[in-house]
Amino acid sequence: MDCKRFFGNVKNKRIAICGIGISNTPLALRFLEQGAHVFVCDKRDREAIGELADRLEKAGAELRLGENYLSNLEVDVIFRTPGMNFNMPELKKARRNGIAVTSEMEVFFDLCPATIFAVTGSDGKTTTTTLIAKMLEADGKKVHLGGNIGRPLLPQIDDIKPDDFVVAELSSFQLISMRKSPDVAVVTNIAPNHLDVHKDMQEYIDSKRNIVLHQNAFSRTVLNYDNEITHGFSKDVRGQVLGFSMKEPVKCGAYLNNSDGFLYMTYRDINVPIMRKDEIAVIGEHNVANFLAAISAVWGYVKVDSIKKVAHEFTGVEHRIEFVRELNGVKYYNDSIASSPTRTIAGLKSFKENIILIAGGYDKHIPFEPMVPYIIEKVKCLILSGPTAEKIETALKSSPDFKGSPKIIHVKNMEEAVAAAHKEAVSGDIVTLSPACASFDAYPNFAIRGDHYKKLVQAL
Repeated sequence: MDCKRFFGNVKNKRIAICGIGISNTPLALRFLEQGAHVFVCDKRDREAIGELADRLEKAGAELRLGENYLSNLEVDVIFRTPGMNFNMPELKKARRNGIAVTSEMEVFFDLCPATIFAVTGSDGKTTTTTLIAKMLEADGKKVHLGGNIGRPLLPQIDDIKPDDFVVAELSSFQLISMRKSPDVAVVTNIAPNHLDVHKDMQEYIDSKRNIVLHQNAFSRTVLNYDNEITHGFSKDVRGQVLGFSMKEPVKCGAYLNNSDGFLYMTYRDINVPIMRKDEIAVIGEHNVANFLAAISAVWGYVKVDSIKKVAHEFTGVEHRIEFVRELNGVKYYNDSIASSPTRTIAGLKSFKENIILIAGGYDKHIPFEPMVPYIIEKVKCLILSGPTAEKIETALKSSPDFKGSPKIIHVKNMEEAVAAAHKEAVSGDIVTLSPACASFDAYPNFAIRGDHYKKLVQAL
């Protein structure tokens, strides 16, 4: 279906849009412009939502707010927000009652006329998505960037042409109900995450698998061959498979040669040196892996010079091992995106200096034991707060390798955490906020948590 026909069909339809925020507000306004009856539903009250509620109501939307926001919805279609559990009882009941349940991204994939690159994974999604977009742009392509990275794509559909390129970041919550896959799919890695929402690890893996299941013979799939789960997706791929590896050469894809420090691309039996690892401006071994994934994705779409240009100029995405300031010889970093142990491990591996680590937060029911060896090896002081503080400390002290170091400090909030870090740090140390947990115990999202941390650090 083309977008003109789709939006023509929504006139007089009763549409419920769940969640008032960055992605759904433009969507609600677009449907209102097309003559739909829009119900905007949100668990929060009006005061918590603020001026967005006034704006939507003024445009003609009907608000359904509070704990019972999904009760007795007599509508034709429900657009769920990505964070909503697809299998929650209210949505199951709606489907049984003949109400279509979909999402902004699902409809976008059905309508998009352009080539779609999409990235998923437990870690590295945003950086890899950004790298792909920047490489395409460096080669002169018109790129539309969005999805889980923060910008809704469906409201922009009229501006997207067949010769354009779309680059989308997709979460497991978006993918769980997807029945269409992108032209180029990238899976950066898979490790335990979001187990507070998914019923088990297998459901989480199967959600991610949807990014490749509906591709065709002319599609491309890029998989992390260093990750057992993602490598296993190869058997599900119908089109071209490219791998990437930090450990060994791959027959078809990109890899790091640890002997000479070069990144190579192997394609149709030709081995092409791309650049030295130390040409990559952004720090961290995990970012080398992100570059390998992006190179595999854009190979044949862009010139090598465009890839190298991005490597030389790209210094990272906000809240991802973001340098904040140096004070008295101590460097402060904001890695608030690190909402799982694997992300925190990647952050810790990025530094050779002594580390003061600020961690803890909302409990996603992910085990903390995998990051314990890295804490023991690299951290001189561990500052903990939030509901997971005791769990992290228990995991650390249960290790036979724990001999009383690092020092552990418990604090009540970010203000106390930054003050404690400042007190403990000496010249040459690194202080990093890399929580290994989500922010929901104290902040609406990781970005607001990171912004608060940066403000406190700048005020030291």
